[in-house]
Amino acid sequence: MSVLVIGATGNQGGATARSLLDRGVAVRALVRDPGSDKARTLLERGAELVTGDLDDLPSLVAAVEGMDAVFSIPYPDVNDLAGDAEVVRGRNVVEAARTAGVSHLVHSSVSGAGDFHRTQPGWAEGRWDKHYWESKAAVDEAVRTGGFEHWTVLKPATFMENLLGWSYLFGDWSSGTIISGFAADTLIPWTAVDDIGEAAATALTEPGRLDGMDVELASERLTMTQTAEILSEVTGRTVSAPVLTPQQAVERGMLPAMVNAVEQINENGAPARPEDVRALGLPTTDFRTWARRMLV
Repeated sequence: MSVLVIGATGNQGGATARSLLDRGVAVRALVRDPGSDKARTLLERGAELVTGDLDDLPSLVAAVEGMDAVFSIPYPDVNDLAGDAEVVRGRNVVEAARTAGVSHLVHSSVSGAGDFHRTQPGWAEGRWDKHYWESKAAVDEAVRTGGFEHWTVLKPATFMENLLGWSYLFGDWSSGTIISGFAADTLIPWTAVDDIGEAAATALTEPGRLDGMDVELASERLTMTQTAEILSEVTGRTVSAPVLTPQQAVERGMLPAMVNAVEQINENGAPARPEDVRALGLPTTDFRTWARRMLV
């Protein structure tokens, strides 16, 4: 089996590439810079590197030629988040895979995209970010209706890896304080990136097992207070996550752009549940185990 992995030098694509290589699957990694450290690491592990661009359909078709399957993770234009780059890129991946005759596509979206986000309180009133959610849902639907013999849409929740260095959602907690606007009882559905890679590799290498499914992915659900307690225990230093309103969190350094997302999660949560993931026979790395592996 051979798989084209998009985003192979990123978090999810990298985890997928590693999981596939560990299974002995031939991986072709789509990269923009084959000379980057991450690309060279993939090459050393046995992956084939191919240069391509999600905005360039012919380059995508060339990259997909000869592959049995594709792992898809289109990305938005960070300089124009209100634009349609993510949708265009996602549809380009689908079109390239169809043109190349690929029968199997596994796509990574986000927890809650689709029916959940469209039916939650506040959606009809226009309170939440319609462009973000509808962009994700549009690509998901392109995958479902793409005519592939095998397809799976993965829907991961909040990455544990967001706590490695600075992130949009949690800032920089190196001082020992995590600034967020999550309510005291809000359960964050944390996901270990390696678990996403394992789920993707399972879907790709075991056709039929996760076919035609939207798979919500979460490894453990914790409040921010519980998260900070585990970080304190594992790192041996005091880590706190004071309970703040989103507005108070902005005053203390949270990005204003995160207010809407945090309020949405506080009010409506997210549908991903670790027990559902385990029921599918997929791995769920608990937060303490992840922290010991990544932070010590």
